[in-house]
Amino acid sequence: MLSVVVFLPLAAAVVLFAVPRVSARFARWWWVGVSAVEFALIVALWVAAPVSDGYVYEVNLRWIPSVSSGYHIGVDGLSLPLIALTGGLFLACAVYSLRQDKRVRSFAALFLFLETVSLGLFVALDLILFFVFFDLSIVAMYFVIAGWGHRDAARAAVKFFLYTFVGSLALLVGFIALYLSAAPHTFDIVELTRQNPLAGSGWAAGLILLALGVGFAIKTPTVPFHTWLPPAHTEAPAAGSAILAGVLLKMGTYGFVRIAMPILPEAWRRYALVFVIVGVVSVVYGALVALAQRDFKRMIAYTSVNHMGYIVLAVGAAGLVADSAVKARQLAVTGAVTQMVSHGLITGALFLLAGVLYERGGTYDLDRYGGLARTAPRFAGLTAVAAFASLGLPGFSGFIAEFQIFTGSLGAAPVATIVAFLGILITAALFLRAFQKVFLGPSQSAPAADLTVPEAVSITPLLVLTVVIGIFPRFLLDAIEPVSRSVLTLLAR
Repeated sequence: MLSVVVFLPLAAAVVLFAVPRVSARFARWWWVGVSAVEFALIVALWVAAPVSDGYVYEVNLRWIPSVSSGYHIGVDGLSLPLIALTGGLFLACAVYSLRQDKRVRSFAALFLFLETVSLGLFVALDLILFFVFFDLSIVAMYFVIAGWGHRDAARAAVKFFLYTFVGSLALLVGFIALYLSAAPHTFDIVELTRQNPLAGSGWAAGLILLALGVGFAIKTPTVPFHTWLPPAHTEAPAAGSAILAGVLLKMGTYGFVRIAMPILPEAWRRYALVFVIVGVVSVVYGALVALAQRDFKRMIAYTSVNHMGYIVLAVGAAGLVADSAVKARQLAVTGAVTQMVSHGLITGALFLLAGVLYERGGTYDLDRYGGLARTAPRFAGLTAVAAFASLGLPGFSGFIAEFQIFTGSLGAAPVATIVAFLGILITAALFLRAFQKVFLGPSQSAPAADLTVPEAVSITPLLVLTVVIGIFPRFLLDAIEPVSRSVLTLLAR
């Protein structure tokens, strides 16, 4: 069943190219239909999955036996929310793109391929399988940016590819080192976690953690590896930006929790302060640079650096308190995973809203807009909800995530956590300024049409989910908390 969920979008992409003379209309609705079926299957997996700290729907088949690498997949409370987020965002992007008219068949097929790659990474329990999906996500997003982006898309796509490909090479080095350290040699994540092969190895474990940390930090991205992100987001089409922020950035933070922390617990504890510092710098720097932007989409891109910084702060703080404060470190890890889901929903919606703005005015420049709430009240209303959700107001998923992160991190890293609080204040300032400028200020542009039906149908459910999680978070936390306890038990070894 899990393999069907992973590879159904890829099969649908192949069908799109196998059928001759496919119309653009058929391609759009085929994409929407397949994405809807895919999301329904993921929801069914979630509903049927038992609450536990182990893997369910596990498949482990021989693949490359000469290096002990297998087709090993499965889901738990860490990966299940992320594959649900992936399915939901890809469905939203499919609906949003119903008005897409540029090489529609290729566009739909590429996104279906990217969906399989993203789902495959989140369910992979083998390092080589993880690496294959990780690298393919870079290739797919490169073509999305280069083929359907804006004026300077080619340069942004090359920068994105080179930066993230360097990160994937660093990961490959780290994965090979883990393989060689294990006895018997294996790439299996579950077996490596059980073995703890670098226990007591000192500098060797530190070097491997450095390789993994650089690879995941570039993908996340954190300061100072973030410079590829703003141009990639600015030049990408709206659907591409939503997937890049909502799904692909989570591959980095997911890697920290799935691979680095449980397989290298001793090294993680030793260097946890480094991750705390990187996290808080990313929080404050991302918010300050976002405040200085006059480009709406670039501003949202820098808030992603800010929000990813909260996650890195939390997982670093969990390492600092690995020998005490069990409840605090559980809150930190649970908050980090909740923030992955929350950020994906909110920022995905924000990038789709930025696409609406570009469709109406042909630019993201804040100074070119004003007073749009008069002619586009639904657009203004959804943007206001997304902005308030992003700054972490109570009643939204961002509040649940950030409350847990701050509560779990404060005892271990009080100074860093207090400094990180500034990020919330700065984020509030930048979103209020942008909203006032575009929607409430004096009219500076021609009247804009309000949201179309596909735009509203794609964006509204994402924001509704942020409210549902903000008010009724139990269904999400019930999945995450057992895995958080398991990760922390492994980290304390």
